[in-house]
Amino acid sequence: MVTVEKIEKSDADWKKLLTEEQYEITTKKGTETPGTCTYNTFHEPGISQCVRCGTDLFYSSTKFESGTGWPSYYEPISSLNVVEQPDMSLVMARTEVLCARCGSHLGHVFDDGPPPTGKRYCMNGLALKFVSKRQL
Repeated sequence: MVTVEKIEKSDADWKKLLTEEQYEITTKKGTETPGTCTYNTFHEPGISQCVRCGTDLFYSSTKFESGTGWPSYYEPISSLNVVEQPDMSLVMARTEVLCARCGSHLGHVFDDGPPPTGKRYCMNGLALKFVSKRQL
């Protein structure tokens, strides 16, 4: 069975590495205000990675305009790089998306996305860092 090597750090260590907003979203499962992240309308070729550990998460070629105010993708780079789990924290049932390597809260996935998957991986932009294709 193929697995991803895990990274574990204390809350204090994550606080040292992240901005206050990144920490709140990735560690405390917060949500950024819709429309506030520059990645929402960003379309440069490259890869979105986990802001905490650098795991490759989404190719920019899978990004689409969802109209939600958050960066949205129709599929992750690999199903091994993300973990999906039930989230009952609000009145509606949702599926939370976490980084498989460090457990960072990324956002949620919904079944209202475009072909070919019909999925909408609705991510917090502050949970991501972008690497330009020129840098790869």
